[in-house]
Amino acid sequence: MNITKNIKSIAKKVLHEEAAAVLKLADYINSDFEACVEAILAIKGRVVVTGIGKSANIASKIVATLNSTGTPALFMHAADAIHGDLGMIQSEDFVICLSKSGNTPEIKVLVPLLKRKGVQLAALVSNVDSYLAQQADFILNATIEREACPNNLAPTTSTTAHLALGDALAVCLLESRNFSSEDFGALHPGGSLGKRLYLKVGDIYTQNAAPKVKTDANLKEIIIEISSKRLGATAVTNQADNLVGIITDGDLRRMLSNFENLSGIIASDIMTPSPLTIDCNEYAVEALAIMQKKNITQLIVTKTGAFAGFVHLHDLLKEGLV
Repeated sequence: MNITKNIKSIAKKVLHEEAAAVLKLADYINSDFEACVEAILAIKGRVVVTGIGKSANIASKIVATLNSTGTPALFMHAADAIHGDLGMIQSEDFVICLSKSGNTPEIKVLVPLLKRKGVQLAALVSNVDSYLAQQADFILNATIEREACPNNLAPTTSTTAHLALGDALAVCLLESRNFSSEDFGALHPGGSLGKRLYLKVGDIYTQNAAPKVKTDANLKEIIIEISSKRLGATAVTNQADNLVGIITDGDLRRMLSNFENLSGIIASDIMTPSPLTIDCNEYAVEALAIMQKKNITQLIVTKTGAFAGFVHLHDLLKEGLV
């Protein structure tokens, strides 16, 4: 028996079964789901997501997704709820209860207590005929045919379905609130993801020198300016200090091929006119996109249209954007 081939076959079978189950959920998106989204949008409190066992793990992840996409949420373990944690729920909150069967003992104890609180309740279940579903104000249908577990016991397909439906709910709320990438960045300031969403060119270019020569600068002045500022380029400005070009290390190398007599060469002879620029208020990730598209390592930064400095690929590497 080729055990390697068997392992691959098992893994593929699990993925195909779970993918098919998630795809089937699209058939269960109905007016109840829509009403649930609208109800959450209208609340003044928070969304409290609860469950027990593996459902509690999925509930915790759904809470994290809701919080990061603009819907304030709390996780409450169903077992802890009936031993004191129920006090975290306020009358203006909205509760989502996750359960595959919808008939577990802890859920049956919890639901009447939630009803007494007067909060709205959504049941995210795989059994729409269950006690939980019958008692809920909204049903989020996560019905599956069977678990990917060969014994049809271990929560596998069901937890994947619950997670996917939770994502669908979170994204619906996100889009309904017109939650933007800027909003997302404000909630994710840490790490490279956060930096992609909030770091601007103006936050980093000022750490670099700002090499600049006039159009009539001679070759010695150009080389000294490029070498001393260590950015591999210099901006070229006219007598009115308007940006008119750029000279890079590459331009100097091409000069050696294009000019036999180097005496008398000035900046305007070898510069690249109308260089690419980026405003200091643009996001740093946009500077990275331009550099990657144009295969360059530095970009001139402007401020209110005037030359301000350079942002270099190394700056973006240092910030973890690459």
